Parts: sequence; structure tokens; C-alpha cells
Amino acid sequence: MGIGWKELLMILLVVLLVFGTKKLKSIGSDLGSAVKGFKQSMNEGEKEEQAAPTAKPLPPAGEKDAEFGDSPSRTGTKNGPGGAA
Repeated sequence: MGIGWKELLMILLVVLLVFGTKKLKSIGSDLGSAVKGFKQSMNEGEKEEQAAPTAKPLPPAGEKDAEFGDSPSRTGTKNGPGGAA
């Protein structure tokens, strides 16, 4: 019990009477350009995903990063650049 061709024709005629032919043309062209822009942006997004290098996953919450943990500083001493204990 779907919509038949007679019902679709009646709906089209009512829409044509309400909006007019000029307005329907502008609505159709606006809708077409919106769909075209959407497809282009989707294709660009897919290209960016494929071209982007894989990012380093974030560490779980609570774990310290290797650079900022409680390890000795890069100078090799535990007390920083001065080295005095």
C-alpha cells in the first residue's frame, strides 16, 4: 500500500501550484548545488584521511608521558642542569 503514480502526480501538481515554476527551478538548482558541494567535501575528507600520516595514539589517562615522567633530566643528572645534590 505505497504511493502510486496518481498520488505522486497530484502532489507534484499541488507543489507546482503553491511554489510556481520559477521558484521550483531555483529550489532544484540550490538543492543540486548543495548535494554537489557535500559530495566534494566528502571526497576531500577521504583524501585527507588517506594522505595524513598515522598519528601516535594518546596514552591512557593516568600514565605519564616518557618526556615528562619522573625520569632523570636530559642532562643526565637527577637534579636538573646544575647537578648539585
